[in-house]
Amino acid sequence: MMSSKMKKQPISGYGVSKVLRSRHPDFKEGDLVWGITGWEEYSVIKDPHALIKIQYTDVPLSYYTGVLGMPGLTAYAGFYEICSPKKGEHVFVSAASGAVGQLVGQFAKLAGCYVVGSAGSSEKVNLLKNKLGFDEAFNYKEEHDLDAALKRYFPAGIDIYFENVGGKMLDAVLLNMNIHGRISVCGMISQYNLENLEVEGVKNLFCLVTKRIRMEGFVVMSDYNELYPKFQELAREYLKQGKIVYVEDVVEGIENGGAALVGLFSGRNVGKQVVAVVHE
Repeated sequence: MMSSKMKKQPISGYGVSKVLRSRHPDFKEGDLVWGITGWEEYSVIKDPHALIKIQYTDVPLSYYTGVLGMPGLTAYAGFYEICSPKKGEHVFVSAASGAVGQLVGQFAKLAGCYVVGSAGSSEKVNLLKNKLGFDEAFNYKEEHDLDAALKRYFPAGIDIYFENVGGKMLDAVLLNMNIHGRISVCGMISQYNLENLEVEGVKNLFCLVTKRIRMEGFVVMSDYNELYPKFQELAREYLKQGKIVYVEDVVEGIENGGAALVGLFSGRNVGKQVVAVVHE
């Protein structure tokens, strides 16, 4: 039982806010910021270092929860810094229509790579191929043998895998990686809500040895925060030139935030899930 003395706290997450009152010299009334805030209409921020002031408002403010925020930096650092792509390499992205995956695929195309993404519906597959520029995409729910599916899309093997889901997909990818392949581990959403006894084991890890694969996990705001200014300028330029696009799934009202969060784990969202509390 929860103690009656325990104070209930709102969920925290990345959001865009307007400063209404400030005692900090770096922030003044009216400033727009993005960073960690509460899931609430008004928040008291005691650690302003968790916030970044928004300097450019020539894009939708919601982009600072996605393409110009933490997901964008995640895609940039995980792909360029960890995977070190080379022109002509073969790239696979799981959860490819999500907040991060959709950008990784577009960065891969800009780097001259062949890129395939997996997603959980025909609508998302069409989005990847027809709007986001992936060379190919497939619905993993329709594939009874993921190893066979990957061999079909990557007959010459996979050089780079951007990992978002874990479990059976990771196990199949390991069998299809090329020698000196790189795996950037962003997340493993298929495993997040499983009980300990349900978590899927990965059986093909010895491929890391035989194929000399480099597999590295990262926490972007801890490991690559200093890259944000450089990334922001690049991403803004790509957006202005139409070299990248960004897909959002907007839910109206904070009262619908819980349902939107739960929907992420069943793949109901298409693109970056955003909850609009109020419009600027």
